Amino acid sequence: MRPELHQDWIDYKAVEIVERLQKKNFEAYLVGGCVRDLLVNEHPKDYDIATSARPEEVRRIIPNSFLIGRRFKLILVRRGAAQYEVSTFRRSRGPEDDTANAESEVVTEDNFYGTAEEDAVRRDFTVNALFYDPLKQKMLDYCNGLADIENRTIRIIGDPVIRLNEDPIRILRGIRLAHKLNFNLEASFRSAIETNGSCLKNAILPRKREEFLKILRLKDPGLTFLEMFDLKILQYCLPSLNDLFLNQDAQIVFLNTLDDLKKLVLTDTEPSSLFLVFLYAFIRAAIDPEDIGKADLEGNPLLNKLMKDELGVFKQEAIHFFKTISFMPSLTNIDTFNRKGERRKQGFLSHPYLSTANELCLYEHLYKYSDYVFWKKQIDAAASGSYARSNERT
Repeated sequence: MRPELHQDWIDYKAVEIVERLQKKNFEAYLVGGCVRDLLVNEHPKDYDIATSARPEEVRRIIPNSFLIGRRFKLILVRRGAAQYEVSTFRRSRGPEDDTANAESEVVTEDNFYGTAEEDAVRRDFTVNALFYDPLKQKMLDYCNGLADIENRTIRIIGDPVIRLNEDPIRILRGIRLAHKLNFNLEASFRSAIETNGSCLKNAILPRKREEFLKILRLKDPGLTFLEMFDLKILQYCLPSLNDLFLNQDAQIVFLNTLDDLKKLVLTDTEPSSLFLVFLYAFIRAAIDPEDIGKADLEGNPLLNKLMKDELGVFKQEAIHFFKTISFMPSLTNIDTFNRKGERRKQGFLSHPYLSTANELCLYEHLYKYSDYVFWKKQIDAAASGSYARSNERT
């Protein structure tokens, strides 16, 4: 069945940007992930627009637009809380470009402007190379992306080996996209990943970090990490998790804990919360749950290597994790809390990490459900400013 695009789902503000550019006789289309998502019955989280207009021209035409990027110059359009990226059609460097005067014309490979077709073939996957005109309701498909959406296939554009060595992050992006959409990796792409996975060692940590966070936002991130292990690439980007997965029992504990905590504990998709869930699943698989609160986690070399060198966890995110774990033992003794003075009680309850620590204590069966309810009521009351003196368990 040919995929159909949900025209009525399209953000009218994105359409308005396209319309303004077209009225000035420029080509302009919705492009990339938003088009793909509309074709697979997903509401896009953001909208990207590609155009023949140069960045300076876009900025003159579109109100509240700003030039961003050093290597890849594009326009960011703000509409209230929403943001839209507008990029100019790019092409790959050609022989004629080598004669450009570097002193008088500052250009990079990402800023050679071209046509829509030239722009499409430079993109990563066929399903991300679709252009859609929401005004004429016309689709431009230069890379057979519609066929791959119909066949539920993630196919890289061009020679997979060359494209992966150009940008190793395409490995993580392709696997993540396959799991997000419930698609399959095309055979030659999968083979290239298996034989060229070591190129991931050359990927910079900030870009890997962003992909890991996107994986953790998936419905079932554990399956994604498991496939990375099966494809033998986990050893090149998350070697500590790869070593853990070599022990099947530890692998099962990690995957089950990650799945459980995604459902029970995760209340937002902020990096600190996502990393907390991942790291807790990791230490639970590596350390006896009863010893987690007693262990010197901040001094654990394995955990610190995973956080700093492999995940790229920021300092404040690390504090969030360690503080949450450190509060767990305190929640197992309500009598000690009840002996505190009112000011000390309120100070204790004001800590932002208590709520998650309470959920983790319940998950680990460190106390009775009535204790969990007691703490939840105390924490909720403190958060709402209605904390009242209470010296008895609820």
